[in-house]
Amino acid sequence: MTDIDSSNWYIVRTHAHAEAKAALNLERQGFSIYLPRYLKRRQHARRVEIVAAPLFPRYLFVAVDITTQRWRSIQSTFGVAQLICNGDDPSAVSARVVDELRQREDQKGFVQLAQRGFAKGEKVRVVQGVFAACLGLFEGMTDNERVTVLLDLLGQKVRVMMDLDAVAAI
Repeated sequence: MTDIDSSNWYIVRTHAHAEAKAALNLERQGFSIYLPRYLKRRQHARRVEIVAAPLFPRYLFVAVDITTQRWRSIQSTFGVAQLICNGDDPSAVSARVVDELRQREDQKGFVQLAQRGFAKGEKVRVVQGVFAACLGLFEGMTDNERVTVLLDLLGQKVRVMMDLDAVAAI
């Protein structure tokens, strides 16, 4: 592993679904990598799973001291499509970007995504669609900009999924 203090962070573009393979191969060469991941809700054939997914599909960060390390080997690493460069030289990323992503990680190392403005159980009003003007309780948010709201319809709580833009805080 390299001394991260003397290194800068750079962006590596990987082949499709090869982020983990590229990360492993770069680490084997002595590079420090950061592959930010989050927990994604995946639904398939009436089954819902929570799986780890890359925060930036096809991209990861690599710490390189370009004065002492053989950084050109990154380009030919299995799983790597290219090192993002500006001309012939790699384009550095501010260390603050990586630091802020790491600060948002939970104890298991997954980046926590902000739930734009709603807390679980918060009262919301539907502002668009069939249920416009109905009141409900915010229940959660999926990873594809849809929310789950509990609406009180005909004396029963009904779980409804809708676009994030269709609800507003009361």
